[in-house]
Amino acid sequence: MLRGIDVSAYQSSSYSTDGLSFVFIKATEGRSYVNSKLAAQTKRARDAGLVVGFYHFLWPGNLTAQAEYFVSKAPEKTGDILAVDWETTGDGTHATNAEKDSFIRKVRALRPNNRVILYCNRHYWLNIDTTSYAGDGLWIADYVTAGKPRIKAKWRFHQYTDDPLDKNVADFASKAALREWAEGA
Repeated sequence: MLRGIDVSAYQSSSYSTDGLSFVFIKATEGRSYVNSKLAAQTKRARDAGLVVGFYHFLWPGNLTAQAEYFVSKAPEKTGDILAVDWETTGDGTHATNAEKDSFIRKVRALRPNNRVILYCNRHYWLNIDTTSYAGDGLWIADYVTAGKPRIKAKWRFHQYTDDPLDKNVADFASKAALREWAEGA
């Protein structure tokens, strides 16, 4: 299991990279929000030699516009991983299964040289998702023992705690194996 974290504008741009193999950085949300620390957090990850991923917090509606917005703001580099964060929005709504699936496919079409994955929590995966479509891989949030999410689906990344920040593991034998997978889009 490889160790990693995910960060957003709530975290410092000088987060610790000790012992990490990867980082996911929040890039965008909807069609108007961009992480104000995106450039600095990306530089920190790249300087440390980490595999880098970017995620978009998905809102219902305007899927093509959201996908275009995300790829226009997330740095473009072969081997970076792109993720859709599918959960309840601030106004209590969420994108439908069809919208989630459409967004993943649109991002994949716009960035064919990048892996595109789904991030969601255990409740969404078991109770909201009806298609089991996760693009190139599933990143599941379930706050239990690292690497042991309570699902039967094949997962690539597991967010297992948010204390003091979002900690994750990846189901790869080595950072080289993760990088090879990420670059094999």
